[in-house]
Amino acid sequence: MRRIVLTLAVLPLALSGCGGSATPTASASPTPTSGPWLRLDSGSPTTTPGTNSTFSPKSGLPPVSFLPTSSACAVAWPDTVGLVLIPMVITPISGGFTVQWPSKYGSYYRITAVPQGLVLGPQPEPSWQTVQAGDNCTVSATLTGLTSGAPYIIWLDAPDTPRDVDGTRSLYSGKSNVVKPL
Repeated sequence: MRRIVLTLAVLPLALSGCGGSATPTASASPTPTSGPWLRLDSGSPTTTPGTNSTFSPKSGLPPVSFLPTSSACAVAWPDTVGLVLIPMVITPISGGFTVQWPSKYGSYYRITAVPQGLVLGPQPEPSWQTVQAGDNCTVSATLTGLTSGAPYIIWLDAPDTPRDVDGTRSLYSGKSNVVKPL
């Protein structure tokens, strides 16, 4: 008898779940009653490209025209952005050198050829040659009286180098690698 009373007491709890009522309630999302959960449409795995497209991209930039690249100078000097030395063109001649450089670094320059042979004791003072820039875009100087086949380094100095608008100084010196006159 005890068993029957216990069964009757537990039966309503087992049928109603965890304390909820047995009456159905409405939910916010509808539950499908029949049919699949996914809907598939059959079709072609690839699309066919159209040939009648009228799309043409428009550039957001104005048309560009470039300045002529020819230089009025005898030597086409590189842009000095990123350079730390005045660029020079050195041509060996018999017993010396002909040296060219752009004239935009001052109104006058000093140039010398420094011998690279070993010297015991104090080094000889370099003999500087002063060169006026002139009106051309290229300055040229000839260094003579040097020993043929001996190693030299050419030094170039621009003592009156102009300053840029922001106050920075333009290039004011140049130096070559080791060169030898003919």
